[in-house]
Amino acid sequence: MNGRTPPTDLNPRVPYADVNFRVLRIELRRSVAPWAGGVILTSALAFLYLVNGSWWNGTTAWTAQWTSLALWTRSLLFYLWPLAVGFGALQGLRDHRSRMVELLTSTPRPARHRAAVPAGATAITLTSAYALLVLVGGVQVLTNTDYTHAGWLPISLVGALFLVAGALLGMGAGRALPSALTPPLLAMSAFAFTALMHMSLGRTATIDPANGFTTTEPNRLSLLSPEVDEVRSALVTLSASVHIGQTIWVLGMATTGFALLVATTRRARLIALTPVLAGAVLALLVLPSDPSRMYVVDKTAAESVCEGPVCVTRTHQDRLGDLAGPGEEALRLLRGALGGRAPVSVRENTAVQAEGSTPKWSRTTVLFDFDDDLVAAARGERQLTWALLAKGLVPGCTPVGWSGFGGDQYAQAVAVGWVLGELKPLPGPTVGMRAEVDAKARPVWKKLTALPRAEQVSRIDAMRGAALACKGDPFDVVAGRASR
Repeated sequence: MNGRTPPTDLNPRVPYADVNFRVLRIELRRSVAPWAGGVILTSALAFLYLVNGSWWNGTTAWTAQWTSLALWTRSLLFYLWPLAVGFGALQGLRDHRSRMVELLTSTPRPARHRAAVPAGATAITLTSAYALLVLVGGVQVLTNTDYTHAGWLPISLVGALFLVAGALLGMGAGRALPSALTPPLLAMSAFAFTALMHMSLGRTATIDPANGFTTTEPNRLSLLSPEVDEVRSALVTLSASVHIGQTIWVLGMATTGFALLVATTRRARLIALTPVLAGAVLALLVLPSDPSRMYVVDKTAAESVCEGPVCVTRTHQDRLGDLAGPGEEALRLLRGALGGRAPVSVRENTAVQAEGSTPKWSRTTVLFDFDDDLVAAARGERQLTWALLAKGLVPGCTPVGWSGFGGDQYAQAVAVGWVLGELKPLPGPTVGMRAEVDAKARPVWKKLTALPRAEQVSRIDAMRGAALACKGDPFDVVAGRASR
């Protein structure tokens, strides 16, 4: 030859790849895909930063730990996923709106090649938007914790897959049902699906036998939703079986969406529904039915890191130095007051119980949580010692995840005042509540300290027994108003 590049029909591979890349760049510039990614990212950041919710509080804040970051960003999918479905449906209507369906189907290029470009552009933008959201939180997590691990990655990866699969399903549905009503109806249907899964269909109600309150726990159906439960503990993560089951379900959804994109006949569209149905069935076979196997304690994160008798979890190992001194002092004071019946260690509580259930406590260990009002509000070693004293004597029986104020707080003030020999304002309550605690506790404390020593010890023992078993009102017991 004459040294020039052969014609493109003699060497089609490179030009064909160049054409695909060029088309993809055009899709990224001119299709709905960039708008979808931009809305997903900006709305998520606006929600997190402009709404003052529980994702900013305590050890479970979305910028406090890696697992909390992954779970809180996943929880945003209750509305991000419907948005992705709606944007996907809008993208799927493009050929119908431009009246190019017959022209495109008459070209020799395979339908799957034509569908792959807009699908790829949408997948790239949504994945990038979700990754940037996680990156914004991750930069802050790096400055807030010394505990790093990779266990949070599957949670975020499955979240990104949900967004992509939802958009593909929307694109396929938009192409199969070319109507201006399809995008809003699909988005509303997706939102209703996530809401039902977390309010009724995906919840199982039970009655806690200890307190008679009705509690709800997630069931297997709830795991078909992209959303996750609110983060209540920095030690809780999703189990491996949940990741596997949700991945199967998401892949089935994505396959159906792509199959609908390339289907041209009614029979082909009906067959295209097979993957999503099969994915749902297989996922339900893999997903756990027991709530305790859905949201599980991360054993590595919950490992104890100790300094003498005072232990925290590996997640909060950076806080051990501040806790060790007050913890040992609290144990010394309890030993002097209770003798051989006193607890011998202080440990961060790693038990995860259903919301609304009755807490479980130990006689030999002072169990605490960094998010407990007493501990979280303590300032300085002295207040932290008082808080741990209170947790060792009257740990509190408010149902898990609930808040309350009353007998437990009054009994804590009396018990700590009895150990210290002086009534002290415990950390936590507001000024008004502190005055109420003092008004209720001081008369009882005075009467208690006026009794013979043996009677004082008897009442404190009875109060502590009622408090640890969560049976009866410990304040009534220490006041002598209840049977001991």
